Parts: sequence; structure tokens; C-alpha cells
Amino acid sequence: MSPRPYNLGKRREPVEAARRQVLDAARHLLGGTAGYTAFTVEAVAREADVARATVYYQFGSKTGLLEALCDYLADLGGMSGLAEAFTEPDPRQALHRLVASFGRFWAADRPAMRRLRALAALDPDVGAVITARDQRRRNGLAVLTGRLAGRAGGPLAALAADAGRLDHIVRVLTVLTSFETFDGLAGPDQQITAAVPDVLRLTEAALQFG
Repeated sequence: MSPRPYNLGKRREPVEAARRQVLDAARHLLGGTAGYTAFTVEAVAREADVARATVYYQFGSKTGLLEALCDYLADLGGMSGLAEAFTEPDPRQALHRLVASFGRFWAADRPAMRRLRALAALDPDVGAVITARDQRRRNGLAVLTGRLAGRAGGPLAALAADAGRLDHIVRVLTVLTSFETFDGLAGPDQQITAAVPDVLRLTEAALQFG
């Protein structure tokens, strides 16, 4: 039997370890007390104790690093479970799953999330990545809202033909499921997941659940 698959797996292990080392360094940098201008490839490489070329080799660019960091945070926050919200046949349960999923995601690394969101307003590279991620969330909410509108007798059935009203509801839901909403409702003394019940009540009101 050829040892090639085993050897390839062995070679991947240090590569993956180096990748995690850089991503953990990026998280630490974002969650620390450094100024907002400190999040650069050079700063992350220093924090990870690797050469800058290693970061570029692993991620290609600062944007690639940010995308990978967002994916890493999503994995830590269990966002793979979000798919269940879109296969759940009961609309209220689908909403519960969706809100709980975002609560876990935002709680994955609250300091890093907060810094990333703030940095998005100051750094065009970060801003582009965060805007694209927010658009994905909005698209998912639009799918869920469309399902509710298309459900006979559902809470939004009367709005099925009113694209403007449905779009407004999606915008409201996008705000309600944002990091800023969870973070603000949880306050400084609670885990961010403590805001899930409040966010759920607000989203149910927006979706006109009785």
C-alpha cells in the first residue's frame, strides 16, 4: 500500500497548526488593548511569532486573513448549526434556531467581534469583509422572511405581494440580529447569549407572531 495519503496528512498537520497559530494571534490582537491601527499583517505576524511572508503564504492578503478569521470565529461559534433554521418546517422554531445561532456566534469571542465591528468603520479592508458578512446574514433573513410570507395563514402571508414591506422587515431583522444589538442588550455584566430571549421577543414582534 502506498504511504502517500498518510504522508500528505502528516504534511498538512504543521500547515494547519501554523494557520491556527496565526488566527489565534489575530484574535488576541483584536481582543487586546492595542490601538485600532495595530491590526496589520505585520502586527499579526509579530503576535504569532512568524514571518510576515508566512501570513501571506497562508492567507494571500490582509483580506484573506480577515475572511479566514471570520470563518474561524464562525466555527468557534457553531454557525454550522444555522442550516437547521432553514430546514426547520415550523416558522417559530426556525426563528428560535436562527436567533440562538447568532447569539452563539457573537459570543464566540466578544472582544474580537467588538473590535472587528468598530474597525470596519476605520479600515476599508475590514469594512469590506464585515459588510459582505452582514449581507450574507441579511440574505439569510430574507430567505426566512420569504418562507413566512409564502406560508398560507402564516404571520406574513398578507404581505406576500408587498415587496417594500417585506424588505423593511428584513432590514429590521438585520439590525435585531446584529452584534451591536446582542452586545447592547446583554450589557457589560452578562454573557452575550443572555440577550437571546430579548432578541427573540423583538424578532417575533417584527414578524407579527401572535
